[in-house]
Amino acid sequence: MSEDVILDVQQLSKDFVIQKNFFGRARAHLKAVDEASFSVKRQEILGLVGESGSGKTTVGRCILRLVEPSSGRVFFNGQDITQLSRAELRPLRRNMQLIFQDPFGSLNPRHSVEQILTAPIDIHGLAKTKAEKKAKIQEMLTLVGLGPEQMTRYAHEFSGGQRQRIGIARALICAPELLIADEPVSALDVSIQAQIVNLLISLKQKLGLSILFIAHDLSVVGHISDRVAVMYLGRIVEIAPTKRLFAHPLHPYTEALLSAIPVPNPQQRDHKSRIVLEGDIPSPINPPSGCTFRSRCRYALEECARQRPILKEVKSGHFKACIRDDLQLRAATSEINKDVK
Repeated sequence: MSEDVILDVQQLSKDFVIQKNFFGRARAHLKAVDEASFSVKRQEILGLVGESGSGKTTVGRCILRLVEPSSGRVFFNGQDITQLSRAELRPLRRNMQLIFQDPFGSLNPRHSVEQILTAPIDIHGLAKTKAEKKAKIQEMLTLVGLGPEQMTRYAHEFSGGQRQRIGIARALICAPELLIADEPVSALDVSIQAQIVNLLISLKQKLGLSILFIAHDLSVVGHISDRVAVMYLGRIVEIAPTKRLFAHPLHPYTEALLSAIPVPNPQQRDHKSRIVLEGDIPSPINPPSGCTFRSRCRYALEECARQRPILKEVKSGHFKACIRDDLQLRAATSEINKDVK
């Protein structure tokens, strides 16, 4: 693994048992994550985007071992954390922190801000005296845009945006190297979303953080991310630098997602450029064979039902999981060989 990579996820899968027989053996599985592979570089924000139910949140929780992966490997700073016991993993947890999606449900309304931020300090033994704890909390509140005087207030007294800032402060107080932000702005108003996104960008620059930013809103992901990984039905289908992905998407699913982004003046949109995906996302209990996107893909071929696409680099830093180009190249090579003969 390259030294500039802080997180490397290899063939990560997670199956949930949803039905058991009389003897307690699994009869049906839900494949939430299906051999997902990607990496996060140091001081980089990687956006992980996809429809609801695509497995984004499960990926984040598997990385942190809040949910145990069924298979695959996760390397953090070159160490395979999937092989560690709970006791061995505990010292590493302060370096990997989670920002929750719901700022209302993730904070205890009966606890003051000081109590909320003191908990991780005590768990990881980051301060010895009360004065040192208080100084750390005041410093962190200032860093996320809240005043130190708000330490004594309770979580339910704050607005949604302020609560999310408290959640970010709780994640940062351990001085982590990696943040996993699980849709941190989806429950907020649009104007507040921009403030939180800009705060995360600022914190990344000030603290040298690496962030896995999970979201379903491509416009938000496009603003905050250095690179974007697109996920569909548990699989990573495309990874590329943000500007390149938005300008030249290579996977049909990415094309459809980008065409759905609202524009300020709808009259300026070329109606032909709007790609409407027919049908609903298939069930992860019984996904389509071969390429899982083929049932909604306008370019689908018969071969797509038989061959599972592999995520591979098609341009420098641009990865795609689609067999269409391979089939076209194979057909062109076959024609050339015929002409030569």
